[in-house]
Amino acid sequence: MIVLLILLGLLVVIVGWFVGVYNSLVGLRNQVKEAWAQVDVQLKRRFDLIPNLMETVKGYMHHERETLEAVTQARAAISGAGSIPDRIKAESGLSAALGRLFAVSEAYPDLKASQNFLSLQEELTSTENKISFARQFYNQTVMNMNNKVQMFPGNIIAGMFNFQPETYFEVTEEAEREAPKVKFD
Repeated sequence: MIVLLILLGLLVVIVGWFVGVYNSLVGLRNQVKEAWAQVDVQLKRRFDLIPNLMETVKGYMHHERETLEAVTQARAAISGAGSIPDRIKAESGLSAALGRLFAVSEAYPDLKASQNFLSLQEELTSTENKISFARQFYNQTVMNMNNKVQMFPGNIIAGMFNFQPETYFEVTEEAEREAPKVKFD
């Protein structure tokens, strides 16, 4: 009888541990999704600001067609991105294109003095800061999830229920790591 109670107690502990690890994996997966949703909200905000910025800049930058087209193409790439890794890559491209746009704008004093441009630039700067914080939170949440999925004993349960490591939001293009160069002609 005592052996049976010990075995039953051991079974309860093992099942409890199993349920706890599984529930923590589900919780972490949901935190990753929620963190991505927060990044997505800020990326959408930036995405919506860009047409107004482009219209303001077009009137001043007649000779910067390549820069304007790069921003337009990067924005279009976001619309076509389906998966989170594809979206991360497209968003990084847009960040780089916007950096080049603001660097080129330094050569246009009238543009820099435009109240509409200054307002949009401030709004985009604020949004970029929010995106940066949301990315940091997302990456921290991804790290927690990946640790749980890859470390023993969580990896056993993760493998049984097909939990996969998540993708970090990181700069993939080496050119994006460099500060934009400002040239005055």
